[in-house]
Amino acid sequence: MNGIVLHLMRHGEPREPGLLLGHRDDPPLPSGTARCVLRADGLDFAQVLSSDLSRSQVPARQIAGQRKLPHRSDRRWRELDFGEWDGMAPHELDPAVQTRFWDDPEGSAPPGGERWSQLRNRIAEALRGIDRATLVVTHAGAMRAVLSVLFGFDHRQVWAFELGYSALLSLRLWPETGGRLPAAQIVSLDRGSA
Repeated sequence: MNGIVLHLMRHGEPREPGLLLGHRDDPPLPSGTARCVLRADGLDFAQVLSSDLSRSQVPARQIAGQRKLPHRSDRRWRELDFGEWDGMAPHELDPAVQTRFWDDPEGSAPPGGERWSQLRNRIAEALRGIDRATLVVTHAGAMRAVLSVLFGFDHRQVWAFELGYSALLSLRLWPETGGRLPAAQIVSLDRGSA
């Protein structure tokens, strides 16, 4: 069995790079969108999904429109919710608090934000709905959660994968029955731009 190809693409550069952008809806730069559209050239997929945030939705709609394919936005593909930290530069945070978060995103979630397990759970739910070759334009945190859910990487191990703007991670999935997660294989990774 050949399985289903799932392409995960990180959105292009936002208008204000370097900030903690979780659920804050910052639009993408036109050049970042163009890079995503170009990156999709030559990929084979039957549908386009994205998070409902404009930095993912804008390039996804353009890609789908060029190919005359369906596009659907889905909140489950959003970035981790940074709560009160959303939109802040990392240097604005107390270094000790920030270190606790990166060391233990489950036990030290941002104030008013999301735990690592909450991100993983919504991504697992979204993955169960993939039933054909798909491009998902999403966020680095969501892509890392996919790696964690499908391959068992913990919150530290997922950082072994550099996921710059417009990074492209291609997987092959073998869907399971009974609501179980698919078996998966990493096919390729293009790290994108810093």
